[in-house]
Amino acid sequence: MDIVNEEHISKLTKSHPVFAFIKEKYGIPPNWIRSQGFISLAKIILEQQVSLASANAHFIKLNDYLDEFTPENIVKLTDDEMRVCQISRQKATYLKALSTAIINGEIGLEVLDTLDEASVRKQLTAIKGIGTWTADIYLMFCLHAKDIFPIGDIAVINTVKELCTVHTKEDIVQLAEQWKPYRTLATYFLWHYYISKRNRKYLV
Repeated sequence: MDIVNEEHISKLTKSHPVFAFIKEKYGIPPNWIRSQGFISLAKIILEQQVSLASANAHFIKLNDYLDEFTPENIVKLTDDEMRVCQISRQKATYLKALSTAIINGEIGLEVLDTLDEASVRKQLTAIKGIGTWTADIYLMFCLHAKDIFPIGDIAVINTVKELCTVHTKEDIVQLAEQWKPYRTLATYFLWHYYISKRNRKYLV
């Protein structure tokens, strides 16, 4: 079942006025879905701490530079080649760490959907450069986990602070507990509000 579906939207908006407000103002959020695998996870790494537009531009440059976007081709790139593609030294390190882990069989992205959430997190965060936020986004977008709240996402935090009477991360986490078991859908609504209010484009 998709994250964004009528049954869950109805339950969330009836129980929590903030989501009814967002729905009335901007409509239903997109169903942000990406395919599982290396390319999607690499994109999420590039999206760390930058705008989606910037990350997408950098991915396009890197993708166009390569014959094929594979772990084997990523590890062959020099620092200068990464720089030409506007990939920072830090993110180049992260992409190569992920690529090396895949090549060495330390992680199998194609089987993560058979594991429980804790096991997925353990495997992903064992790789240099993949922290809680990156694991959250992969779980939501690629594995369609329905009850994830990415507390490390600045857009989500700022939107909750704007729309709800909470100010600290601890209070926000506690508030989000009330949105179980639809915290991923709740997050999609919050992103939808954030993006729509600023007239930004949706990028997946």
